[in-house]
Amino acid sequence: MNTELLADYARRYESILRPIAEQLERFIVDQMQGESRIDRITARAKDPERFINKASAVGEQGKPRYEMPLVQIQDQIAARIVVLYIDDVKRIQKRILDYFVPIEVRTIVPDSHWEFGYFGQHYILTLPHDVIPPAIAVDDAPSFFELQIKTLFQHAWSEANHDLGYKPTHSLSIEQQRLLAYTSAQAWGADRVFQELVTAEQN
Repeated sequence: MNTELLADYARRYESILRPIAEQLERFIVDQMQGESRIDRITARAKDPERFINKASAVGEQGKPRYEMPLVQIQDQIAARIVVLYIDDVKRIQKRILDYFVPIEVRTIVPDSHWEFGYFGQHYILTLPHDVIPPAIAVDDAPSFFELQIKTLFQHAWSEANHDLGYKPTHSLSIEQQRLLAYTSAQAWGADRVFQELVTAEQN
């Protein structure tokens, strides 16, 4: 572990990232006023241990993936909006893009239509200066933050999968991996059933 990088990031986490994340959460909540079927809005600063794990990632030919992790890692601050139904994702996306400048937009789905796994809408957005507290210099704040928009089922599955499937001290058996895939398929199906029901009710 790079103890110097960890110490630098831990100071940044407490003095810069956490205060900005708190302001960002309040900002997004304010902008989403009047929008229906939002379950929750959260923003967080990336935990120092998780930051170090990501900063230590190795890319091709054994080279570090991040030469300057304090600059290159874009989800040091991340926000999440959880909505009820699939169509709500599209509606909230339009509202978000009225207030934030997108740098990258990704719809994440499994590689094959035969697979079930992580689904979600991800954005890298420019961090507005409005959410930077006066005590923090703009040059010290991140330029970007990550935003995810998910349905309740996508959110629940990804949280459980992250907790169960990514423990460095314990790898899942083939049977356990199949069970996770099965729960993903159920979440995928439930999302579509509820969307069909709400669409039928609206019509």
